[in-house]
Amino acid sequence: MSNTYSIQVLAREFQTTARTLRFYETEGLLHPERRGTTRIFSEQDRARLGIALRARKLGLSLEEIRGFIDLYDAEPREDARQTLQRLARIRAHRQQVLARIADANEALREIDALEARVMDVMRTRNEPPDDGQLAFALV
Repeated sequence: MSNTYSIQVLAREFQTTARTLRFYETEGLLHPERRGTTRIFSEQDRARLGIALRARKLGLSLEEIRGFIDLYDAEPREDARQTLQRLARIRAHRQQVLARIADANEALREIDALEARVMDVMRTRNEPPDDGQLAFALV
């Protein structure tokens, strides 16, 4: 017998909300069993949710998330041509993720440079940053 999960258990495990799970269900990414008004999520739903939430953190669109989950859900008995197509899609997706990582790293370099310039200005004014003031300014 496979494990099943309630909406509260999955929401807590993935540190998200029940509303998020219901949204992904509405969008067809999760397919819980219904017992009255209670949703019972399967291991497959749990894996799909993990994929969706990680993909969302990477900034993927709903359609991109759906495509990635489709890769996860594919039938193991596909023919060689389908397997090669799946491999190509996985590799293309990997390249997209690597490109996003490169963009994020570039953004971090720019932020670091900007922070260094501001710190230089503060040093030339002889105004060392006060962590208390800095924390207050960021709130």
